[in-house]
Formats: sequence, structure tokens, C-alpha cells
Amino acid sequence: MSDREAQVVAQVDKRLFLGGKWRDASSGAAFEVEDPSTRRVLCEVADAGKQDALEALDAAERAQPGWAKVAPRERSQILYRSFQLLMERQEELAVLMTLEMGKPLAEAKGEIAYAAEFFRWFAEEAVRIDGGFATSPDGKSRFLVMRQPVGPCMLITPWNFPMAMGTRKIGPAIASGCTMILKPAHQTPLSALALAGILDEAGLPEGVLSVLPTTDPGGVTEPLLTDGRIRKLSFTGSTAVGRKLLEQSAPQVLRTSMELGGNAPFLVFDDADLGAAVDGAMLAKMRNIGEACTAANRIYAQSGIAEEFSRRLSERMGALRLGRGLDENADVGPLIDDKARQKVQSLVDDAVERGARVLVGGGAGEGPGHFYQPTVLADVPFAAELSNTEIFGPVAPVLTFETEEEAVRAANDTEFGLVSYLYTRDLNRAMRVSEALETGMVGLNQGVVSNPAAPFGGVKHSGLGREGGRVGIDEFLDTKYVGIGGLS
Repeated sequence: MSDREAQVVAQVDKRLFLGGKWRDASSGAAFEVEDPSTRRVLCEVADAGKQDALEALDAAERAQPGWAKVAPRERSQILYRSFQLLMERQEELAVLMTLEMGKPLAEAKGEIAYAAEFFRWFAEEAVRIDGGFATSPDGKSRFLVMRQPVGPCMLITPWNFPMAMGTRKIGPAIASGCTMILKPAHQTPLSALALAGILDEAGLPEGVLSVLPTTDPGGVTEPLLTDGRIRKLSFTGSTAVGRKLLEQSAPQVLRTSMELGGNAPFLVFDDADLGAAVDGAMLAKMRNIGEACTAANRIYAQSGIAEEFSRRLSERMGALRLGRGLDENADVGPLIDDKARQKVQSLVDDAVERGARVLVGGGAGEGPGHFYQPTVLADVPFAAELSNTEIFGPVAPVLTFETEEEAVRAANDTEFGLVSYLYTRDLNRAMRVSEALETGMVGLNQGVVSNPAAPFGGVKHSGLGREGGRVGIDEFLDTKYVGIGGLS
């Protein structure tokens, strides 16, 4: 590491943030955090266990009654101060994220800004929590509706957007008056710990937030979910893990929000603006090195433009430069670990064996890091494994279709339903297809749908509930009805 990089890492407290205080894991254990572009160890971080988790839950339970009574404006101000601190430290936080996750520095800066916006958005929503008052139809009573915090929450975030996934969950929890325990992914704990420091500095009271990095996620989360005091689980990650967490949550009938896997189709019709479609495909495929649940996983091009679209996409993908995220000339950083790279290679090999053609890329990049070349595959058969598996890497498979009905049928032929993309200049087709696609979100003539002001989430096996937008805070609020009699 350079002196600057070492300084950025050194500024982050590597201990657990437990009930508002920094302390070592009760076992004294720690684990290494690796730079995926060099495979070098950046530092060691405290490794939480079951005892730490239960102590964090004790702290959350103690703090919950008082925190729920804190004025909405005060909670709002804590969030807004945190927004300001994130933006003031955007550069150093981006360097930290690039070191532990690998994405190019420009993208890391973009994520910090995106993450900060969740705090600004929910700072504004905190003072707009409403209820209702009405007269019963028979006129004999009155209906009073209250909105109250759910209570202590368990928040579990992934490694691919280590700051934004934290703020997307912490923001509405703070705004609604819930205490919380955050378990970040063990690959990227530094961003979460840095975020804890910022919230502490912004005035978040002790006990409201704990951050528990761990290499034993099951050992930390299961005791919390089965304890009975956690009342809400918000998880972002794979569908397989999400199913297991739902099973663990069932005995306590926990409120759950699940943002799970995706298999996003990207439809390009003959009448599309081809240049705009290629631009959109680059965003939808290559954002975050392709390591995103919203990444375009299956690109369907109508037969009349498929060859030209594939040619243009290949030119753009082939021009991207692999490199360490902190290098000025790098467009594409490493994948998170070698397991991820091996998975991508296996999916490409399977498609080629089934008849796909490699137009560009198709193999691992050079150097010690977990690099994989930006890749475009043509003539991909529908039976290829990557047509039914989330790639999570810089591989763009192009499939062809003839009719609108065929495209919609292929797009919906998956258990997932997070996001779809379509490019067309026909307004009627745009509305028909948008309504027919079985996904929670649709990018119509745009390659990025994520926005703190919009509801994010999927259908089918892609999840439950929504994050962000005006509905994002609802996931952390209970609705209480008070019937008032004796007024007729």
C-alpha cells in the first residue's frame, strides 16, 4: 500500500462498534481483510461471535424505548449531519471502499454520493411520518391510526455495495425510531465501520446502532433471530441465504424485507436507438464490474439489429482497461475473490461448449488480483447455464428473438423478478412490455434504475418489500389502530 492508502485504512477503528462503544470481540478473535486487486492483507478486524451479538441486542433493547421517543426533527438532524460528513469525506471513503472491494475509484466516489443520498432522503421522511383520523361508517366511533417504530432490527448487508446498502437500511431505521444491529459482509467490513464512526460523530445515541463484522454469520445472526427481541430483519444477498433466514425468522413471526438475487433481462427492439441501447447496456452490465443484482444478465436483441448491436457492444467492452481500482487508467477492477472468478469462467466455458461464440474477452486477466476480462458472447443458446444463473461478473451474453411475445416470454422465464430493461421508441410497445414484465422495477430506455427517491425491490424469488422512496420507511413502522367510542 502507498502511504496515502495506509493512512486511510489506519483512520478506521477495526474493533466492534457495540452499543455505541468501540471494543474488541469478546473472544479476542480477528480476521484479515484482503485487497482483491493484489491479494495483499490490508488489516485485521475484530471477529464478532454469539456473545457479542447478544450483548448488542441487550444494548438495542435498552435503548429502544428512549430512542422511539426522540423527536422526529432530532432524528432527522442526525441523518442530515451524517449526510454532510459522508460528502465531506467522499474521497477518503471512496479510497477505502476501492481497497477492500476493488471497484474503480470513480465508481466508489459515486457510491459514496449515492449512499449519502439515502441519509438525506430519510432525514426528510423522518418528519413526515403520518397517521390518520376518521369517523366510522355508522358514526358511533372514531378511528385513530398511529405509526410506531417496529423495534430492534437486524440488518444484513452484502459486499458489493458496502456503504450504500448500509445507509439504505440504517437511514429508514433511524428515521422511524428503531434501534439496530448491522452485520456487514466479512469481505468489506471497513466501509461499515467507517459509517459507524460517522454516525457516532453525528450524534447517534449509544445503543441505537451496533456494527458486528464476523466470519461466522450464522453464529451471529441465528441467535438474534430466534431470541424474540429482534422484531425486524432486513437482508440483502443471495436468494439461497434469504430462504434460510426466512425459515429462521418464521418461529418469531418477524417482519422481513428481502432484497435477493436477480436475473435481469435487457431487451433491445429493432426500433430502438441503437447508440442509446449500447450505452444503456454498458451501464446495466458493467456497473460495479457486473457484480450487482441489477446487472443485465441476459441481453436479448431482436434479430434485425442483433449483429450490429453485438458488434458495437463488443467494441465498447473490448476498449475497457483492467486494473487496480486506484489506478487512474483502470475502467474495470477485480472480482471480489477467486471463487467469484472461477464461477464466471465456468459459466463462460459452459456457454461456449453449448455453441456460443466469444466476441471479446473470455478469460481471466493478468496479475495477482481476481481479474476477469470484459466479455461478450454471441449466439448464446437459451439452455446455457448463464441464462439461468446470476453471473455477477463482466460477461454480456447476447441472445436473439424475433417477436415481442417471444421476448417477453423469455424475459419472464425465470424464478427471479428484480429488474428488467427495455429499449424501444414505440410508446405503445414500451407500455405493453413494461406492464407484461414480471419484475419489481423496469428501466425503460435507461440502464440504471437505482435511486434513493424510488422504491427498490423485486417480485417472485427476488425478494419481499421495498427499500427507498416514500414506501421505504414503511418497512420499519407498525400501524396501530385506536377505536374511540362514546362520541355518537
